[in-house]
Amino acid sequence: MNHTYRTVALATTVALSAGAAMAQDAYKPAKITAFVAAGAGGGTDNFARTVQPMLEERLGANVTIVNLPAASGAIAHQRTATAAPDGASIEFASSTLITSLAAGQNPIGLDMLTPVARMQSDVLTLVVNPEKYESFEAFLAAAEANPGTLIIGGTHAASVDRMAFLGLNAEAGLDLSFIPYDNEGAASANLLSGNIDGMFNEISAIQGYMQSGEMVPVLALSDERLPAYPDLPTTAEHGWDFSFGNERGIFINAKTPPETIAAIEAVFEDIYKSEPYQAYAARTFLDVRPGWLGSADYRAELEKNLAFFEELLADN
Repeated sequence: MNHTYRTVALATTVALSAGAAMAQDAYKPAKITAFVAAGAGGGTDNFARTVQPMLEERLGANVTIVNLPAASGAIAHQRTATAAPDGASIEFASSTLITSLAAGQNPIGLDMLTPVARMQSDVLTLVVNPEKYESFEAFLAAAEANPGTLIIGGTHAASVDRMAFLGLNAEAGLDLSFIPYDNEGAASANLLSGNIDGMFNEISAIQGYMQSGEMVPVLALSDERLPAYPDLPTTAEHGWDFSFGNERGIFINAKTPPETIAAIEAVFEDIYKSEPYQAYAARTFLDVRPGWLGSADYRAELEKNLAFFEELLADN
């Protein structure tokens, strides 16, 4: 490392630390209730519980996690949107917030919830049983030769994976069928048994199956190939304008003062850039593409996704 680079790096670190310190001065809740719009043990819950001690350390406040998975997280959204707008109640949520809103299953929109920050942007992939399809080319050939026959499994009708199914059908001009299951485990079991032809999932969620060779991702819903998976083809390579993944971030009552939102954003940015958080992201394969977006950029991304999902559902 040369002297100039060391100086710039040190100045950047000092600036970030100063920004985090100023944010902590502006945001000093005695305690925080963190609603999680998902059940215990899932990706969003693990995200919240990983961040919890980091948040407590920076703020000196007790953070209580409350899981509210019912109604695709709508109850968590409602509790957050109606909480006192003082920063003492926050929410950890995934893209299901937007997919359920697009499907009319969630009455709480971005006029009632404000995004504070996005910290994860996982990539969805089409996953198959390699005993049935050795590559995406084999899957695509079968789908084109047998319209309406190949089945994609997933969870409920407003899920992220169903949106991926609708998007691939629309962009690729395919006629795939969709079967909803009660949970991801049931869809996985049916894929392993050969009852369905594929499912959409995050790379981080199928590591065990990939290591055992029981499942393989054959297509990434991405604009570029993933550095960690250079042999995995993308939707962009096929000329399909469809890049999509499950995003996770933090939300708050939309009536919260802008200065409080900015302070909370700064604290989470400090957490995101910390070595412990980045180690967690690498360990759980959540670093395949950058996750961070600040409040304004995250809102723009959510609004774009909402419009896209509403269009998909209107056509189906």
